[in-house]
Amino acid sequence: MDKLQAIKVFIEVAKQQSFSLAADVLGMSAPTATRAIAELEGRLQVKLLNRTTRLVRLTESGTRFFNDMQRIIEDLEEAEASAAGVYSTPSGTLTVTAPILFGQKHVMPIINEYLSVYSQVSVKAMFYDKVTSLLEEELDVAIRIGHLKDSNLYATQVGTVRRIVCGSPRYFKRRGVPKYPEALLEHDLIFPATFESTTTWQFQNGAKKELLKLSPRLICNQNVVALQAAIEGRGITRLMSYQVGEELEKGTLQAVLTGYEEESLPVNVVSVEGRRANAKVRSFIDLAAQRLRENPFINTQE
Repeated sequence: MDKLQAIKVFIEVAKQQSFSLAADVLGMSAPTATRAIAELEGRLQVKLLNRTTRLVRLTESGTRFFNDMQRIIEDLEEAEASAAGVYSTPSGTLTVTAPILFGQKHVMPIINEYLSVYSQVSVKAMFYDKVTSLLEEELDVAIRIGHLKDSNLYATQVGTVRRIVCGSPRYFKRRGVPKYPEALLEHDLIFPATFESTTTWQFQNGAKKELLKLSPRLICNQNVVALQAAIEGRGITRLMSYQVGEELEKGTLQAVLTGYEEESLPVNVVSVEGRRANAKVRSFIDLAAQRLRENPFINTQE
């Protein structure tokens, strides 16, 4: 087996964490894939993979080699695709995922614009309040809020958002405005269960972080329900700035404890293919990045 093909086998085994699965993807037998890796390790005089009866994992040297070779293969495939004109016209089905409320408020307008521009593309919009695997769920593009844990994703940061404690002016007129975090213990609190995984809220005052265990009067399994309950004066909630930005502008909600907010979280548009993504993915990422960077609710301003 030639050197380039052996490297492609190595990359696929590393991705699949399995010789047999990689062999299926590449259309070869598992023993052929195993021999290719053995020849590659012999040529390099270094162990690239640790094998057990159940799992295959990269060694430290293997991780470095994987990252370097993946970039080279991507550049090669991109050059071939560009020469052939394969990736020049957006077409096919594009699958996009985002958090539910973010998707409804800020991604759907982008998808509608994209569909108007690219007539040969159809879109599947899959909105979840959970982090899904792009590879396992066969997703093309995701909008992710928070620090990325998957180093294999290609990310384009488009802004930042922050957690905002807020309630309606009507509620604050009746119950008073909390001036410091501990004052929340005397208020009715609304917890969105999909956003707050614990009843402990963290606040930050300069370099000092403070944890405060709270007792909610209302727990909602959807952020939009918690938002509506806060607007109606049921109590105080904490949601992302993009979720309450319009309500703060209109005055139906009022932010409090702004001096105790945690640091902002990044908003990224991510994909698994990076520069070698086909035209439908690249064109959507370009449009989404532009529109989200223009979005006044995707920022850190109070």
